[in-house]
Amino acid sequence: MSSHTHDDTKIATARLGTDGPEVGVQGLGCMGMSFAYGPTDADEARATLERALELGVTLYDTADVYGWGENEKFIAPFVGAHRDEITLATKFALGLDPSDPAKRNIRNDRPYVRQCIEDSLRRLGVEEIDLYYMHRRDVEVPIEETVGAMAELVQEGKVKHLGLSEVTAGELRAAHAVHPIAALQSEWSLFSRDIERNVVGAAADLGVAVVPYSPLGRGFLTGSFADAEKELTDDDFRRTMPRFTGGNAAENAALLEPVRQIARAHGATPGQIALAWVQQQARLRDGLTVVPIPGTRRRSRVEENTAATRIELTPDELAELEPIAGQVAGDRYVDMSFSSAGRE
Repeated sequence: MSSHTHDDTKIATARLGTDGPEVGVQGLGCMGMSFAYGPTDADEARATLERALELGVTLYDTADVYGWGENEKFIAPFVGAHRDEITLATKFALGLDPSDPAKRNIRNDRPYVRQCIEDSLRRLGVEEIDLYYMHRRDVEVPIEETVGAMAELVQEGKVKHLGLSEVTAGELRAAHAVHPIAALQSEWSLFSRDIERNVVGAAADLGVAVVPYSPLGRGFLTGSFADAEKELTDDDFRRTMPRFTGGNAAENAALLEPVRQIARAHGATPGQIALAWVQQQARLRDGLTVVPIPGTRRRSRVEENTAATRIELTPDELAELEPIAGQVAGDRYVDMSFSSAGRE
């Protein structure tokens, strides 16, 4: 299937949370447009934002830490031009040290929440954020306190809906008891399935939508890395990630053969099969909404990615893909305390 098939067909929609916004069933991760993945073509990235909207993508995801505020500024003109058509998501809680991106500073305290929302509103040029996420969990601060501070922002009209990222099932339940959580954003893909142990079930029980980030395994599942270490530019943050380094990269590339075979059977790309798998998880679990946010900065990719929402994998194909995650070499992060799986 070429990426232009069904070109004029908008993707289906889904609701985030019990009374959250209705969005396209696939969102767009904007991080790579100005951060983390090496050099970027700003004009093409802007055109990609517009093309995504034409295809029915309405959830646009950024964070204050992407480019130290630059990513929010980058998408601000697009947000301003389409404010009523899109659902704008951003995040707080995570600081990075520019001199050492592997070093992370996580803050969840109330004064910091209030400082971050003002900064994000200013950079994005809006008066209200549609979906505001706690990006990472600071275990020193009770989650009830953080969500309480976020709930104040809803009362003040600065935020419409609340989200959490990389929390455990227990943390999600505790947070939801303080204020309804519309969306849980965590890594979920054919390579990363740890959230299925507890978190996905909790989200389904509570009516919280799951928003998988890195549904393409940070690009690995597109099959585009023959030798990841050689192919990544020096400033690409994937160089710090265990799955992309040393012998792990070669081992993981070898796991893609069944994805390629299924792609050939569908006349699709490996990336489309990986995305179809994530999209299909909603249909395999009662009461679960799944809205992945693959990131891209190219129009051709957003066309390819949205077309994946129309691919249906057979039970046999799903069974073939089932063992992959268990064979992946390397953790998601160097420091897994940064993720829900590291705390469960």
